[in-house]
Amino acid sequence: MPELPEVETTRRGIAPHILGQVINGAVVRQAQLRWPVPELDHLLRGRQVQAVERRAKYILIRFAHGTLIVHLGMSGSLRLVPIGTAPRTHDHVDLLCAGNCLRLHDPRRFGAMLWAEGDPLAHPRLRNLGPEPLSDAFDGVYLQRMARGRKLPIKALLMDGKVVVGVGNIYATEALFSAGIHPARASQRVSGQRLERLTHEVKLVLANAIERGGTTLRDFLNESGQPGYFAQELLAYGRAGLPCKHCGTLLKTRQIGQRASAYCPSCQR
Repeated sequence: MPELPEVETTRRGIAPHILGQVINGAVVRQAQLRWPVPELDHLLRGRQVQAVERRAKYILIRFAHGTLIVHLGMSGSLRLVPIGTAPRTHDHVDLLCAGNCLRLHDPRRFGAMLWAEGDPLAHPRLRNLGPEPLSDAFDGVYLQRMARGRKLPIKALLMDGKVVVGVGNIYATEALFSAGIHPARASQRVSGQRLERLTHEVKLVLANAIERGGTTLRDFLNESGQPGYFAQELLAYGRAGLPCKHCGTLLKTRQIGQRASAYCPSCQR
């Protein structure tokens, strides 16, 4: 699944090409994604893109009369292609601008295009989300408050979108490794000092991934058709059974919240 760095990479990639542009039309080839796609041609034709933002893993394309909320789902991507480019299989939605087309490609159809009038942050999909991990609101004091009295594994807490948004499996695994915290440790048993370190590592791993264009995933290509490069630097995710890059101990794995969690039994406590 595209995670926060992949979504932010996509936002940064498409924004210069559609910001300020007028939508000349929209083509919906598949109207049933995770939820029904609204009548985009009616909503957007002749309207100017005023902002391209991100909240969690949602891209917000703002217009004067509302906001198009885009989610890439499990396998989706947004690409800019020349007007008239023949669609491939799974190219479900086109937004037509001057000279180019913003195209949603989604083989598994778990993505979404939703419409919100008024404040998009009040939309049911966004209104109960936690703070952005790169914001000042996400710090050790906040995470300690969220962890207090909770027995669930610290990794599960970190991946709870109501606690903090956008920290998916890859980056939670990496941040916990760098912070030296076992992913299955009960949240309430992680000290405030270690939680402060964890929030720092979350910010660091996400910022590094964004700078390098996201992580290469089997189903993800960024908007220019090139994979991200951060996968070269992964220390724990996907490395179960391989030597720890810090101490040489073989990394182990266990299921936490139905997700595989690689960790070092020596470095992470």
